[in-house]
Amino acid sequence: MADVANLAAQSREEAGKGPARALRRDGRVPAVIYGDKKDPRVISIDALDLRRELANSGFYLRLYDVNVSGSAERVLPREVQRHPVTGVPMHVDFLRIAAGATITVNVGVDFINEEKSPGLKAGGVLNVVRYEIELDCPAASIPESIVVDLTGLEIGDGVHISSVTLPADCEPTISDRDFTIATIAAPTVNVEVEPEDEEGLEGEDGEGVEGEEGEEGEGGESKGGDE
Repeated sequence: MADVANLAAQSREEAGKGPARALRRDGRVPAVIYGDKKDPRVISIDALDLRRELANSGFYLRLYDVNVSGSAERVLPREVQRHPVTGVPMHVDFLRIAAGATITVNVGVDFINEEKSPGLKAGGVLNVVRYEIELDCPAASIPESIVVDLTGLEIGDGVHISSVTLPADCEPTISDRDFTIATIAAPTVNVEVEPEDEEGLEGEDGEGVEGEEGEEGEGGESKGGDE
């Protein structure tokens, strides 16, 4: 079973922009708990507590017991709305999690053993197609990451979802194809273009080729120049 963190919260009687601004001035962040066919519950969280949790990796994959007035609601963070300029958290949405629930989450991919890939050692490049994979999995056992082992991969090889070991009871939401997660691409080679022979741009007597832009035509007007 996944570890469950605790988060203290307070009920709030009023919703709306005015009360929300007042909460933020007091150092709290408005939030809402919804889902599981129950009425939404409006709460607030200490801003420092929230920032501390956001600083930890895997915030959106971590279950929380939100304690409000002596009772706890098990939730999963779904969205944090931030100020467009400062990036300060302005509001949090929590999804209420029922016992035995299965949910859809995006889980990050970690690549290991790059030094054991002959393709990468030969100068190949790891081309990541998917940094996250969307999974359906039990809420009680959300994986922190999906590990992809690059051992033995040569240039031109690819890693597909079928070659990755997923946690028990977790399934990718894309089920109609064996999609690619990453490939080992050949190194990029920069080809230098040799400059053309200047003699090929001149006539036999060394004068420039006729028809160049800026050459004067009849009447002294320049041909091809911008007005």
